[in-house]
Amino acid sequence: MGLLARLKGVRTARQQAGDAAEDRALHYLAAQGMRLVERNFRCRGGEIDLIMQSGETLIFVEVRQRTGDSHGDAAASITPRKQARILLAAQIFLQRYREPPPCRIDVISIDGARLQWLRNAIQA
Repeated sequence: MGLLARLKGVRTARQQAGDAAEDRALHYLAAQGMRLVERNFRCRGGEIDLIMQSGETLIFVEVRQRTGDSHGDAAASITPRKQARILLAAQIFLQRYREPPPCRIDVISIDGARLQWLRNAIQA
């Protein structure tokens, strides 16, 4: 994608597919009774796709999608480096709170048409 397209805010096909996967995950989690706190939280060193709340618990959600299985399933694509970046972003987000609420990190894995919710998938 050229510089002009980026400046105009044009999204690549890959970015659009990622947005659609996040939308699907968001609708699924909302149907489970969760409330969206923030989407696409970005900070220096990391990002979190969805931050949801269920009762008093904050849930940091990483959404991963794969259309084929030639490189393993979507959840397997979360490398130790990516896990560290998610943990860092979660720690930075929690600095907003005087007393951080209970929290966990979940993964929504989308492989083709199959969506799988992995609770507490990444631990500090």
